[in-house]
Amino acid sequence: MLRSAVAQQDALIGVDDNGVDSLAFAQVLEEVRQRRDEFDSRSHVPRDMIERFKQVGIYRAATPKCYGGDALAPARFLEMIERISEADGSAGWVASFGSAGVYLAALPPETLAELYADSPDLVFAGGLFPLQPAEAVDGGWQVNGTWKFASGCKGADLLGVGIGAAGGKPRTAVFRPEQVEIIENWDVVGLKGTGSHDLRVTNKHIDERWTFIRGGAATIDEPLFRYPSIAYAAQVLAVVNLGLARAALDEISRMANGGGITGAPKLSDRAYVRIEIAKAEAKLAAARSFFYSTTEQVWESILAGNPVTPEQTSQLRLSAIHVSQAGAAVVQSAYSLAGTTAIYLRHPLQRYLRDSMVVTQHAFLSEGLYDGAGSVFLGVPPFPGYI
Repeated sequence: MLRSAVAQQDALIGVDDNGVDSLAFAQVLEEVRQRRDEFDSRSHVPRDMIERFKQVGIYRAATPKCYGGDALAPARFLEMIERISEADGSAGWVASFGSAGVYLAALPPETLAELYADSPDLVFAGGLFPLQPAEAVDGGWQVNGTWKFASGCKGADLLGVGIGAAGGKPRTAVFRPEQVEIIENWDVVGLKGTGSHDLRVTNKHIDERWTFIRGGAATIDEPLFRYPSIAYAAQVLAVVNLGLARAALDEISRMANGGGITGAPKLSDRAYVRIEIAKAEAKLAAARSFFYSTTEQVWESILAGNPVTPEQTSQLRLSAIHVSQAGAAVVQSAYSLAGTTAIYLRHPLQRYLRDSMVVTQHAFLSEGLYDGAGSVFLGVPPFPGYI
């Protein structure tokens, strides 16, 4: 489902069709804009901001309805992450893990009931790779190891680590934060505020019922948990670049009528700038349309009772890769058009450029994944874990 910028602004008044308080959401977006430098300097989104995300439903968006959650339609949640990412890429990235309930739904029902006993608002973060071997012991596993890229770990209620693979998908062990050591080493060029530190677990026993196969079949029979979980995990990250691209183009629009350092004509008076901005807007709109229309088509098919096909899963993954790459290209165009002004570290386009480039480096969004989509299109078995 696509919404125009005007419709998005109109939705900021009252309560939307998902029960989200739109005024409260707008206030959260403004707070994110005001605090994004703080997130970068602290190398994480602090817990009080995570609590604000909880208040607007981010962390119950993928909680099963049977446990008091919203189980939002994927497009609705993706639009929320897009809007947060427009305010700050790191905040959008951390908020995107509100989708984690989709693959947590592979846990046994009794474990899920315990997890959601106190609240449907659950913050999960995982450092799944590199997968570490775990010793099988009576009723569970003995876990040791160190894992990387645990985005949002400092604000999480639950932490997951990868302890082996099944069919190309990692087995994940779920721990409470006090059982896991966070190694603070997130020193990067972009998405600085995601707090994607390392996790370390030392000689901890975990019962079998607190492990699941990420991407495995859900134990909850609700429509959201029939949506392809790994494809969704890629989508919620890719949509960050839609928000960043929109922010970059809006920044150029704000700059367009100002004077340059050298006394050259205003950006809006230069034909090449107008041409390139038009191309960038078209690129962004086309990528966004493909992304959301594919999401809606698969969702409507699920609601109709149809099983998800490999071709549908591949289209979701392809749309995620494409929107990530297209968004980054749009940010690059905006940065180039801004000229010398944009080289200063405090300029907003610096942030958008660095953040968008980091998004495209994620394993779920790399150029190599086009091979999987091409394989499905040509009827060739894709590499393990793609579907």
